[in-house]
Amino acid sequence: QVQLVESGGGLVQAGGSLRLSCAASGGTFNLYNMAWFRQAPGKEREFVGGIRSNGHSGYYKDGILGRFTISRDNAKNTVYLQMNSLKPEDTALYYCAADLVRYGVLGTSYEYWGQGSQITVSS
Repeated sequence: QVQLVESGGGLVQAGGSLRLSCAASGGTFNLYNMAWFRQAPGKEREFVGGIRSNGHSGYYKDGILGRFTISRDNAKNTVYLQMNSLKPEDTALYYCAADLVRYGVLGTSYEYWGQGSQITVSS
């Protein structure tokens, strides 16, 4: 059983940057495929970015590449989401997700989820 705890959310002005962290415990972190999702009020949850257990370069939702970067530090059992050039439409609750076998852009691929961290981008 893996526990995921997100941190680093907050309020930022448009054009600013934030870095989200997701600390994992209870499992062998370097075996897990990780991902970030987000859900804005009144909208469905959507994939933001993912990174495989092998830690190679991440993959992203269309339009995110170049602004957001996902990375992981297996020594710290942590996955990160660096967000630059933030826009008001990036405002959402951001979730970290993990799965031992599956990966990809679908939320149903991930077994473990954090509680979420709120990002609010003001215009």
